[in-house]
Amino acid sequence: SIMWSLARSSVLAFVASSGSRSFQSTTSLKATQFLLRYDYIPDVLEKRGPYREGHLGLAKDMIAEGTCLSGGPTGDVGMEVPSGALFIFTDADSAKAFAEKDPYVSAGIVTGFSIEEWNVVVEKE
Repeated sequence: SIMWSLARSSVLAFVASSGSRSFQSTTSLKATQFLLRYDYIPDVLEKRGPYREGHLGLAKDMIAEGTCLSGGPTGDVGMEVPSGALFIFTDADSAKAFAEKDPYVSAGIVTGFSIEEWNVVVEKE
């Protein structure tokens, strides 16, 4: 699925510029979540085998604990080989702990990762 997001400040700047100059934010944040983004080696499908069970097990454990909300591979539309992955966490410490414990990271399947704060303003009820 394609995820579209706008930074809260961009939305507020747009709204402020398109209306009254005395605009004040009354938008309350729905939730702050944390995105863990992975970059994979090009031959991820060939090399991940011995580490996949540990990688998925860690994700499932953290989902059961309620700290990981979802995760999966990412890449160009119609991809056959993922170029990375995206996981959504409830807190930054959990995202960091996942990356520190993930066998994909220690085995070199992941070439780089980042953790970003995501302030959810709108979502399906």
